Amino acid sequence: MPPDRRAPFLQACRNQPASRVPVWFMRQAGRSLPEYREVRGTGSILDAVRDPALATEITLQPVRRHGVDAAILYSDIVVPVAALGFGVEIHPGVGPVVAEPFRDEADLERLRPLDPEADCPYVQQTVRHLVDELGDVPLIGFAGAPFTVASYLVEGGPSRTLGKTKALMLGRPDLWQQLLDRLAGIAVASLRAQVLAGASAVQLFDSWAGTLSPTMYERHVMPASAKVFAGIADLDVPAIHFGVTTGELLPLMAEAGASVVGVDWRVPLDDARARLGPGVAVQGNLDPAICLAPWPAVEAAALEVLAANGGRPGHVFNLGHGVLPETDPDVLTRLVELVHGGEAPR
Repeated sequence: MPPDRRAPFLQACRNQPASRVPVWFMRQAGRSLPEYREVRGTGSILDAVRDPALATEITLQPVRRHGVDAAILYSDIVVPVAALGFGVEIHPGVGPVVAEPFRDEADLERLRPLDPEADCPYVQQTVRHLVDELGDVPLIGFAGAPFTVASYLVEGGPSRTLGKTKALMLGRPDLWQQLLDRLAGIAVASLRAQVLAGASAVQLFDSWAGTLSPTMYERHVMPASAKVFAGIADLDVPAIHFGVTTGELLPLMAEAGASVVGVDWRVPLDDARARLGPGVAVQGNLDPAICLAPWPAVEAAALEVLAANGGRPGHVFNLGHGVLPETDPDVLTRLVELVHGGEAPR
């Protein structure tokens, strides 16, 4: 049975007053939890994702421990393209690595349309299991934004400069748009399948969008992200748009079609809300590294985030990026208690 629409997380995502400020943490399921390390075992994250029982357990762990207001599916943004056989692997300590990077028109044929039930049925199986287990706690499904997924396919792995990606974007704009269009279609198919299986909200991760100027983003990237949001609009679920170092892109990220925009710690939350306007909810934005400091410093920083929001509705408390592996889980639990005890949105 899906959660009530009055769940604080869903109300905040819809920019409505909620009984409390909801909180969840990106990468809340993972290496910071001893119970995760106990069950995860060896092998690639892709192997764990393909095991619905294991992926369900890992997703549930932070909900049990921390009492967060939402769960996020244990998966990865490259799961769909890996399922299509593009040759993507995830190397520990490195990230996604592509054996044969995307180079020309012939590589488009390696990105056929995604059939979620045929290509990655384990994802929807995990979602269905989680909906049964979570009860009133909403589940967030997610996908990688076309630009960020494209950057891994073109670079062959993580890159600080995205030089090959930008060279393709500017040197072969026709091929670039075809690539992003295919990836947008894959993201839409993946997100729709997750929602139809029971996810109550979705997040589009555009982790590397902050490497772009507003002009480059608007011209070469935003149309594909807008296609993703348009492709799920009829499902009537909150859609979160997230990236890092995206302070100059925040209005454009909202314009692409998101109902919630993630804000990293580099932009004060009140400044972000001023840039976005009153109709857009926000998610964020505590610096993950602060969680490594003594509790009084963590508490003070979290209260500053809440103060910057000023009690306005439409705030989902989160970190500005993912939980660091060395974070003490007890700090996250105390953070949830602190935020829940703070001022409810008016």
